[in-house]
Amino acid sequence: MKLGLIRHGRTDWNAMGRIQGVTDIPLNEEGKLQAVLLANRLNKDELQWDAVVTSRLSRALETGRIIADKLGIPLLEPELLLVERSFGSIEGTVEQERLDAWGTEWRTNPEAGMESDESVRARSEAFLKKYTELMPNSKLLVVTHGSYLAQMLGVMVEGLDQSYLHNMCYSVLELNPEGWQSLLHNCTLHLEVTP
Repeated sequence: MKLGLIRHGRTDWNAMGRIQGVTDIPLNEEGKLQAVLLANRLNKDELQWDAVVTSRLSRALETGRIIADKLGIPLLEPELLLVERSFGSIEGTVEQERLDAWGTEWRTNPEAGMESDESVRARSEAFLKKYTELMPNSKLLVVTHGSYLAQMLGVMVEGLDQSYLHNMCYSVLELNPEGWQSLLHNCTLHLEVTP
C-alpha cells in the first residue's frame, strides 16, 4: 500500500495565524489554487493514485474534491478518524491571545481543553489499521490537517523530520514488511510553479 498524505490548502484563518482545530473554516482562493497546483503535479506524475479520502471538515474535503476531479479518481466518503485535533478553547485564537490566556506552555495547558497527542495518535493508528485492511493493495491520497498529520507521521515513521507541515504539503509513504517507509516528506515544490 502507498499513502499520499496531504495537508489541506490555505484558509483565511491560516493566513491570520488563528488555530482552526475542529472549527469548520473553508479554503480561501489561495487554498483552492494550491489544490489545483498539487493536482496538476499529481496528474503529470508516473505514480497513479486510486482514490482520495479526506477529513469531513470543508477545508480538507474541498481540497480532496479538487484533486479527485482533476485526476479523475473517486472521492471516498469523508473519514471521521481524519478530523483535526480539537483545540478546545484555543480555537479561533492568534499567538498573542494564546500567550495571554495560557502562557508559553499553552500547548500542554489542561485548562485549554485540547485533545491530547495520545488521542490523536490513537485515531491515526485506527485509520491506518482500517485502510490497510480495507484497501491493502491500493494507492490512496489522504487529505487531512497539520496537527493531526504531524502525529500520524510520527506513528508511521520513527525519527522523521518534525519540521512545520505547510499548507498543501505532500508526503508519500509505502508499507512494506518492515513497516512504513517515507518516500517523500513535506514537499511543496508544486507551490513554486505558476498555474
